[in-house]
Amino acid sequence: MYEKALCVKMYCVMKSCSMNNKNEIEIWGGIECTINRVCDQYFDQSEYSGHYKRGTEDIDLVASLGIKMLRYPVLWERHQPNEGQEIDWSFAEKSLSRMKELDITPIAGLVHHGSGPAYVNFFNGSFENGLAEYAKKVAQQFPWLEYYTPVNEPLTTARFCGLYGHWYPHMKGYHPFFKVLLSECKATVLAMKAIREINPEAKLIQTEDLGKCHSTPLLQYEADFENERRWLSYELLCGTLTPDKVMYQFMLKKGILEEDLKWFLENNCQPHVAGFNYYLTSERYLDEDMTKYPEEFHGGNHLHAYADIHTVHAPLEEKKWGPAALLKEAWSRLKLPLAITECHLHCTREDQIRWFHQMWETVNKVKEEGVDFRAITAWAIFGLTGWNKLCTQPGGVYEPGVFNVSSGTPRPTALARFLQELTQNKAYYHPIIENKGWWQRGNRVLYGAGKVINMKKERAPKTCRPLIIMGKTGTLGTAFKRICEKRNIHHVMLSRTDLDITNQENIAQVIGRLNPWGIVNAAGYVNVDKAETEPEACMAVNCEGPARLSAECKERGIRFLSFSTDLVFDGNRNEPYVESDKVNPLNVYGTSKAMSEEAILQNNSDALVIRTSSFFGPWDAYNFITTTLARLHDDKPVKAAADVFVTPTYVPDLVHTCLDLLLDGDSGVFHVTNGETISWAGLASKAALMAGYDTSLIREVSQRFLYWKAKRPHYSALISEKGIILPTLDEALESYFEAQENLYQSGRVAI
Repeated sequence: MYEKALCVKMYCVMKSCSMNNKNEIEIWGGIECTINRVCDQYFDQSEYSGHYKRGTEDIDLVASLGIKMLRYPVLWERHQPNEGQEIDWSFAEKSLSRMKELDITPIAGLVHHGSGPAYVNFFNGSFENGLAEYAKKVAQQFPWLEYYTPVNEPLTTARFCGLYGHWYPHMKGYHPFFKVLLSECKATVLAMKAIREINPEAKLIQTEDLGKCHSTPLLQYEADFENERRWLSYELLCGTLTPDKVMYQFMLKKGILEEDLKWFLENNCQPHVAGFNYYLTSERYLDEDMTKYPEEFHGGNHLHAYADIHTVHAPLEEKKWGPAALLKEAWSRLKLPLAITECHLHCTREDQIRWFHQMWETVNKVKEEGVDFRAITAWAIFGLTGWNKLCTQPGGVYEPGVFNVSSGTPRPTALARFLQELTQNKAYYHPIIENKGWWQRGNRVLYGAGKVINMKKERAPKTCRPLIIMGKTGTLGTAFKRICEKRNIHHVMLSRTDLDITNQENIAQVIGRLNPWGIVNAAGYVNVDKAETEPEACMAVNCEGPARLSAECKERGIRFLSFSTDLVFDGNRNEPYVESDKVNPLNVYGTSKAMSEEAILQNNSDALVIRTSSFFGPWDAYNFITTTLARLHDDKPVKAAADVFVTPTYVPDLVHTCLDLLLDGDSGVFHVTNGETISWAGLASKAALMAGYDTSLIREVSQRFLYWKAKRPHYSALISEKGIILPTLDEALESYFEAQENLYQSGRVAI
C-alpha cells in the first residue's frame, strides 16, 4: 500500500514538472568552504567540517547522492598562505582526481568570501594580480578543469569587508566598499584571462546573492537605490555599467576614478552561467515606523531613520516577494543562463526538505515560463559553522547539511535521500512536504502591527498521511504533540483505548484506517518500582506490545520509533555506556526494555530504538527538576542520591532529535541525552543554583536510604558512539527555565 501510494505521488510530481529529459534542470552540489579573515585570524569552513581529514571519502559521499557537478574549493588562502612558497597540491589532486573517476565535474572556487593571503590587499593591485597568478598555477596543475568561480559573491564580500566592517580590512563606507568590489571583479576578469591562456575553453560560473529591498512608500528611494546596487558585480563583469547608469555616477561621486570603471567596459568577462544564492535573509523590508520592530533592526540613512528587517518577518504580501520574481528579474536584466548556486536553510529537518522542494518547484516553474535555467545547488553538503555570528568569531553554531558531521563522521540526513530521489527520478514525495514550511505559515513571527502576530494554527491537507504518536497523555507524548505542532508535522495522538497494542487485530485495524507514514511509541509502563510486583503487566506494555507494532510497521513500510532506558545496564563500570555495550538489567523494568529492544529490532531491522535517561521538561509537573524546585520553593528539604550517576535529558531536545532521526531514516539503537554525567544530588544542586535557591536544603544520601523497591545501577550514564550530540546540560537547564511561565519572582523560580 505504501509503495503504491509513493509511486502515485511521484508520478503526479513528475507530471506536474512537465520537463523533457533533454532540457531538465540539473542538481549540483556545493561544499561550504569559506576562508574569511577577521583581523589576523583566518576562519576555514573546511577545517571546521573535517573535510581536510576525510578528503576523498567526502567525494564518495557526494557521488552517492547522484550529483554530477560540484562546487569545490581550490582556495588561494589555503594553498599559498605565504608569498612565494611552493604549493602542495596533493590534497586537491586526490580530491579532483577522485571526481574524475566518479564522473563528477568540478567548479573550482579560488576565493570564497576571502580577502586573499596576508601579503595582498584590495587597494594596491596585489589582490587582483595575485589571484591571476594563482589562477594560472591552478590551470597549469589541472589543465582539464573547465569551470571556475574565481571570486564567490563579490558584492556580498565587499559589503562585509568595506561597508559594514565585519571582515578584513574592517572598513565602513562607500569608498572602501567600491574599492573592494572593483578589486574582486577585476581579479575575476584577470583570473579567467590567465586560466584561458592554459585552457581556452574554461568557463566562468559566477555567483552572487539574489537579494532585493522592499519598503514603505516614504523609503522607496532607498529601496530603489539598493536594488540598483545589487547588480553591480554582474554589470562590471559583463561590461554593462555604462556612464548613463545611476551607480556609475554614484561611484564617481564617492571617489572612484572613472578610468577604473572604464577598464571593465574594455575588459569584461561575461559569465557562462549567472549563479544566484537565495536565502530567507536575502530580501529585506524598510519601514520608518520603528516602533513595530525590535531595536536590533533599527537603522537609517542620512535622511531617515528606519527599521531594516527580513521580508519574511515583515507585513508584505507574500505574492510580492520570493525567489520566483527575483529570478525573472535577473533573467530579464542579464539575459544569461541562470542557476541557484546555493540552496540551504538552517532549520529543522523537515523544513530543510520543504525549502529545497519549494525551490525545486520554483526553478522548474520559471524555466517553463521561458527563463534559461540550468541548475539548483544543494549547498553546504557537509554543513557550515559560525554563520550565526557571520563568521566573525571562531567556531559558532553548526548547521547540518545533507550530511551531519557534528561527530566528525558524516551521517546522512533526510536531505540525502531527498537528493538521491531527485537526481534519479526528478521527483520526491514524503507526507511532510504537504505541510507548509515555517516561512509560509501564518503563525511565524510577523512584525508590523505594533506587536508580534501569532495567527491560527495551520491545518494539514486532508490527504496528508499522519505520524501516529502513542502516549496521548504521557510526558513524552505531550512533548511530541507540542513539538510536532511547532514543526508543522501532521500527527494523530492515540491513547491505549484508541489503540490496544496488546491486541494484534486492533493494531492492524487502526493502522490500516489511519495509514500513517510513521509511528512513535511514546507510551509505556513507567513505574520502575511497581514493576517489581507487576512483571507481567510491565512486560506486556513495554515489550510485547512494541514488538507487535514493530512487526506491523515492517510489513506496511512504516517508520517505527520506540524508547528504551539506561536501566538496561548493570552499572558495573565508571564510564558512560555506548550503543554497542552489552545489556544486563538489574530490575524488571530494565529487563522489559532490554527484551523490547531485541524483539523490536528482530521483527523490524528498520526500526529505531532510543535509549535515554532521567528526562525532565517544562510541560509536566512530575519530573525530578520540577519537583525538586517546587520543594525548595516551599523551603522543604530534598533528598537525592549522591551515589547514583545518570545523564539527564531535556525532553524538548530529546524529541527534536528523535524526529530528526526518524526523518533521516536511521535505524537501530541510539543513545540520546544531554551528555553530562552527574549524580541525582549533583543535578538537584545544579538546578537549585541556577534557579537562585539555597542548596543547603538538598540532602545528599545513599540510594539505600531512599528505599527503592527496584535495584538501580549506581552508574548508568549514556553517551553516543554514533555522533548524537545535544546541547549541554547547562544549556538544557537554561532552556527549561526560559520555558517556564512567570519564571522569576523575587529572584526565585515560580513553580
